[in-house]
Amino acid sequence: MRKTTELYLTFHYCFMDQSSSSTNFAYRSQYEVLFYHASTGIVIVNDSGVILSVNPFLLNMFGYEGNELSGKTIETLIPHRYHHKHVGDRTVYAKNPSSRPMGTGIDLYGVKKDGTEFPVEVSLGHYQENNESFVIAFVNDITIRKNAEAEIINLNDHLEETVAQRTRELSNTLDQLALSNERLEIAMAFQKAILDNAGVMLIVTDNEGVIRLFNPAASQNTGYSEAEVVHKSTPLLFHARGDIERKREELYSEFGLRPKTDFEVLIEKARRNLHVEEEYSYTRKDGTVFPVSLTVTTIRDNQQQITGYMGVAVDISARKKAESDLMESLQKEKELSELKSRFVSMASHEFRTPLSTVFSSAYLVEKYNTTEEQPKREKHLQRIVSAVNMLTDILNDFLSVGKIEEGKIQVRPTEFNIRQLVNDVIQEMQSIAKPQQELVYEHVGDEHLVLDPSLLKHIVMNLVSNAIKFSPERKSIQINTLVDKDFCRLIVSDSGIGISIEDQQHLMERFFRGANASNIQGTGLGLHIVAKYAELMNGKVECFSELESGTRFVVTFKTITLRS
Repeated sequence: MRKTTELYLTFHYCFMDQSSSSTNFAYRSQYEVLFYHASTGIVIVNDSGVILSVNPFLLNMFGYEGNELSGKTIETLIPHRYHHKHVGDRTVYAKNPSSRPMGTGIDLYGVKKDGTEFPVEVSLGHYQENNESFVIAFVNDITIRKNAEAEIINLNDHLEETVAQRTRELSNTLDQLALSNERLEIAMAFQKAILDNAGVMLIVTDNEGVIRLFNPAASQNTGYSEAEVVHKSTPLLFHARGDIERKREELYSEFGLRPKTDFEVLIEKARRNLHVEEEYSYTRKDGTVFPVSLTVTTIRDNQQQITGYMGVAVDISARKKAESDLMESLQKEKELSELKSRFVSMASHEFRTPLSTVFSSAYLVEKYNTTEEQPKREKHLQRIVSAVNMLTDILNDFLSVGKIEEGKIQVRPTEFNIRQLVNDVIQEMQSIAKPQQELVYEHVGDEHLVLDPSLLKHIVMNLVSNAIKFSPERKSIQINTLVDKDFCRLIVSDSGIGISIEDQQHLMERFFRGANASNIQGTGLGLHIVAKYAELMNGKVECFSELESGTRFVVTFKTITLRS
């Protein structure tokens, strides 16, 4: 414990040696700024989990002062219910340390001195010195972000302290420290370990925006080496032009000013002591783009004059994907809810007619009880069968749409005879054809092909059923199939009421019905199902129609060959 205490004091006292060389002083300033000006909590522990050093930001985050945390275990900052598991976890980590985010995929929490719990985000690094191992943790309070995620409003996490406050705390601490040359080297090594093993991108610039410090995480994420950017480039190298212009407009809207240079757009809020987490797109050296959360902080000298800026950037690709997946899930849930609502509305309307037919015909069948009335009984029994078939078709449509929306339709390509399949459908459709309606079928090419025969049968049945429904009596319906080496084509043509140009734009939408079809029973789901089934088999549906001049549907699929 004596050595641990000595290391803690060494780290804090090494900056006050006024006899150090100018070179050492430059290094001291660089790493001192990194540790004390960082807009994130930093805690350093030994391999026993004992806290050796914390920065002012972390003290303030957890409600402690001075050296209150010195010598305590890291579990002091973790809710009691996690203590046992965390001891085991850090023991495992000590055996195989690596620089990485902590707790990926789970929620982490910290506990303040007053017992208040709050969500945190932690990145880990490790370092060895004099045969001792040390762990460096970067801790962020993500309470605001968590609240924003719950409401799906925004993900900006306003920092709780201003640079001026952290500078005053740093000054008060430095007034109490005394440094030696030997201890300065130890502290510099410690802080270099923080820089090299940080799980976040750290980019420090001078007052003109020229990069002075570029840590390994920044190099790894952007693809640029330290030699390629330090003293040569500004952070604008990574920023998308569109982001800069968008932020410029935001500054004008919020403060009524338009920065003269692009770099001023990045640092304007930091100059106003507004240290907020903002989203940008970074462009890697290879041209690929990834989203980051960037916080810019000013670096000031003892006279509070700005001497440079520090950007802390975190790759938020995983977070953005999770948000996108959540939004997609919510949209699907909304669509399913709408589908259920429309089903109830449609069912109450569409079920009424066939159910009334079943009820009235069943009542009349009971009344016709003599042999002479047999034809009347058969007539009403046929009406009942027709009405039940209509109800079955409606239910099948809704079940098919539900499966499509839930992604439960699986395509099973199989070799089959398309001529036989279409002839079977025509035989089934004869029972619903109007008087003297003729179903004419012609096929050209090979009769065998590979598709999902079940889905194709549904497509044929829907198109033929629509042709029968919307065509008058004594009119023929033409069905053609063509199988070529490159494609398969199904064509269903009728001489019915036709579809207007305006309605053709919405034909494949759920529940859509043409303006001239309102008096013809239907759910408005058939063509939607046809389009979705065709899409699942990499096909496309085309419609050619004019009002009162009939309609022709063309469904085209690429020819598939089964592999042995």
